[in-house]
Amino acid sequence: MERIWRATLNTINGLRAAAASEAAFRQELFALALAVPLAMVIATSLWMALILIGAVLAIMIVELLNTAIEKLADRVTLDHDPMIGRAKDMGSAAVGLSLLLAGAVWLLAIWERLSGLLW
Repeated sequence: MERIWRATLNTINGLRAAAASEAAFRQELFALALAVPLAMVIATSLWMALILIGAVLAIMIVELLNTAIEKLADRVTLDHDPMIGRAKDMGSAAVGLSLLLAGAVWLLAIWERLSGLLW
């Protein structure tokens, strides 16, 4: 139980640190706060609501990993290093792809809801 408690505290500390230092993560927290009630309105099933909320959570997960890479890279050196630049670019690309996936999921769910209302 102690290990679970410490892991929970580490999780809370990590979320607090990300919220305090990363504007993108704060925006994603806001998006999550909007996504939860909107998912309940848009989704045609509980599974779809879970997928919609999960898509936003996936963005946040990837953002946390990207931030961790950036913080670690900056700790190693602040000098320009092409390999570190590539690692940071790849982290950014992962965030971008997760945003595209979430956008597609939400657009498809909205389309499904609207088509159900119109036909």
